[in-house]
Amino acid sequence: MATWQLQDAKARFSELIRDAAVGPPTIRVRERRTAVILSADDYDRLQRPRPSLVEFLRTSPLAGVRLDVERDPSPPRDVEL
Repeated sequence: MATWQLQDAKARFSELIRDAAVGPPTIRVRERRTAVILSADDYDRLQRPRPSLVEFLRTSPLAGVRLDVERDPSPPRDVEL
């Protein structure tokens, strides 16, 4: 990920935009990270709706698989207070 000072980003804006297609460049103002430029594809990917946890689990390849889970019969550990 490229890092740009604000004055360089202003002066070479076209190059900054080309860098965004490769990976999100960071803009710094007074050595502080202040902005990240995203490509349109990255932005669209982030805006895409995500399934809920329930939908994700229902469509999982493991949906319907029966798991035989047994509790460990050993006694709990001693805790000193």
